[in-house]
Amino acid sequence: MTGVIPNQHISQMIETGQITGSPAVTVPQIQPASLDLRLGTVAYRVRASFLSGAGAKVSDRLQEFEMHRVDLTDGAVLEKGCVYVVPLMEGLALPAGMSAVANAKSSTGRLDLLTRTITDGGTEFDRIPDGYTGPLYAEICPRSFSVLVRPGMRLNQIRFRTGHAVLDDAALSALHNDTPLVNGTAVIDDGLGFSVDLKLPGTSLVGYRAKPHTGVIDLDRIGHYDPRAYWEDVHSTDGHIILDPGAFYILVSREAVCIPPSYAAEMAPYLAMVGEFRVHYAGFFDPGFGHATAGGTGSRGVLEVRCHEAPFVLEHGQVVGRLVYEKMAEDPTQLYGADLKSNYQGQGLKLSKHFKTPTV
Repeated sequence: MTGVIPNQHISQMIETGQITGSPAVTVPQIQPASLDLRLGTVAYRVRASFLSGAGAKVSDRLQEFEMHRVDLTDGAVLEKGCVYVVPLMEGLALPAGMSAVANAKSSTGRLDLLTRTITDGGTEFDRIPDGYTGPLYAEICPRSFSVLVRPGMRLNQIRFRTGHAVLDDAALSALHNDTPLVNGTAVIDDGLGFSVDLKLPGTSLVGYRAKPHTGVIDLDRIGHYDPRAYWEDVHSTDGHIILDPGAFYILVSREAVCIPPSYAAEMAPYLAMVGEFRVHYAGFFDPGFGHATAGGTGSRGVLEVRCHEAPFVLEHGQVVGRLVYEKMAEDPTQLYGADLKSNYQGQGLKLSKHFKTPTV
């Protein structure tokens, strides 16, 4: 069985002890092609981000970098600009031939909440090697907003795979010809390219920019916060905007994309040479995202953009990222938007679920 492991097999992995949880893993954590990971009861404030390194344990490195501990039991604030390591409730005992990759969930990324998974012996963030057995940790660094977190919150997710399932450009082109993956012309070059939309119909509003000094966001509060207290509107009348160094933006892709039921996808950066900015790539795209079988008609990709070094002019239609498609090992028994409550099916320009719908 080669490909991304679907929900029904993730359930089997839990039953056989290849995925463990304390407390036990719950059904709502299981997504069509991934598993949500839960925060534990303590956060370690550390001096700097780190990887454990070959042959070392995260717990040993924490003794080296820990500044103080934060009890999350009754909720606690993780402060903007600080780095924390939180043991997760899940652990792994992967069989030989199976590896995993982790990523921040969509809502986490839209809050500019840098969340990465680290493991014992790890030499890369968010990459769990073939046959890994051991605990999982989340490194959390709030970049734009301080956040209130509690045990059991799900900020990141993990996807399991066997073998090599990434579609090359020829296979991706064939899939697009059979089942259109975007509305319009597909730009296929080491994945499916997507561009930024700075000419939204009927409005000059093209995005949002995080304000530098705001209140705390309680991650349990859905549809609660006034976006005007946390975001500035970004307008364009000529199809371009100037990105300020260090600022965080929410923009939207020009293309409406879809993920057929037999595939999953991950957002990846395009080329470092295209400009002094980075499109963050929080979250996986589950089977059924934007697809007609799951009640979708194509969904825009929300772009989390941060500019570096120097101000940069971003132009309408500029290619800024790509979707890397992978074959599922087997079709999942649940699809994004069809069998699950989905906050972002059919989305356009949209802030995270914690905010009220902006008024025009």
